[in-house]
Amino acid sequence: MAPSYTKAVYKPDSQSTDEFIIIIEDADLAQKWIAGDRTIPLVEIVDSFDVFHTGQGSQGILERPSKQVLDTVFSSTNEQDIVQIVLEKGRIITGATPHKFGSKNDSRSGNYQNSVGGGGHQGGR
Repeated sequence: MAPSYTKAVYKPDSQSTDEFIIIIEDADLAQKWIAGDRTIPLVEIVDSFDVFHTGQGSQGILERPSKQVLDTVFSSTNEQDIVQIVLEKGRIITGATPHKFGSKNDSRSGNYQNSVGGGGHQGGR
């Protein structure tokens, strides 16, 4: 059996495929916090304060949104504020297979770089 995971999903516009997602560490604590128990620290509820975005609905690849997108949607770039909004206005979903994660900065990642050695250059003057 595949391990399960829990996420909170906030869709700012019902007609859009845009979704903002946070990964939940403890679903029971999340439900208690949503029900009004604000004595529970968010750090015990979420896996991290990373906010992910997919423009392809629930099956899309998760990417980190830009600060401009966060500010436009949430009127804040503060991760703690955004996590609270996603928990308050979103829905909790438990699934068996997590999203795929993507990056917009692959050119800066050592795993994806191609290098050409000094002897590989052909051509000339």
